[in-house]
Amino acid sequence: MTRIDGHLLDQRQSEAGQRCAALPDLFDATTFRHLERLGVGPGWRCWEVGAGGISVLSWLAKRVGPTGRVLATDVDTAWVESAARPPVEVLRHDVGADEAPGEGFDLVHARFVLADVAERERALRSMVQALRPGGRLLVEETDSSLQPLSCPDEHGSAQRLANRLRAGRRALLAEDGTDVSYGRKLPRLLRDAGLTRVEADAHFPLGAAACAALETAGVNRVRERLVASGFATDTDINLHLDHLASGSLDLAPAPMVSAWGRNP
Repeated sequence: MTRIDGHLLDQRQSEAGQRCAALPDLFDATTFRHLERLGVGPGWRCWEVGAGGISVLSWLAKRVGPTGRVLATDVDTAWVESAARPPVEVLRHDVGADEAPGEGFDLVHARFVLADVAERERALRSMVQALRPGGRLLVEETDSSLQPLSCPDEHGSAQRLANRLRAGRRALLAEDGTDVSYGRKLPRLLRDAGLTRVEADAHFPLGAAACAALETAGVNRVRERLVASGFATDTDINLHLDHLASGSLDLAPAPMVSAWGRNP
């Protein structure tokens, strides 16, 4: 897996487009519910960290209105350039290496970013420091060890194959430095960072059509490494992809843990 500026996942791979298309269907409703609960409204200054798509940016732009500001940053901004119109600004930025692109934000949000940043502790500290007093931080990460199965109902050979491939992918992520248990740590990490009113919950999609698209992208992205590492053969992977295309598997991605808190 190629690093980009300290990041472990290469967003420029072709499978990244499939992943970015599937994630909103699975997780946007939960993200929007949390953002609404945090009170995002007209005039807010928001920093969207690692903005891999435009769905959250579009929602934030509507909420903050013309008097607000939404700053979208990522190591590769190709996916979000189309959203670069007021109140949205787009900036190439590495949250794990660069200084925060401003301060006094009412909201800082990151989804599926920090677990794959090599300097994740520095990144979280930078995000907290960018908040105004009373500002809100919302961090959302998967935890693939919390629920490690592609098919929680492992009742046949197709499900066992899917779960074996998920175990191989999780091992490769850990080998590359991704914290596959990061989601469950978020409440503690936010409290340790000095935030107050820290709360968290987890969202666990099961059986949605987008689960197959996300699984297909994930397997294709590391196909060669799964084979080279002995986790699967090409025949195994082709069979699994056929199962995915048939719609016969009740799939689940790793659960998303959402944690939020307030800067004193």
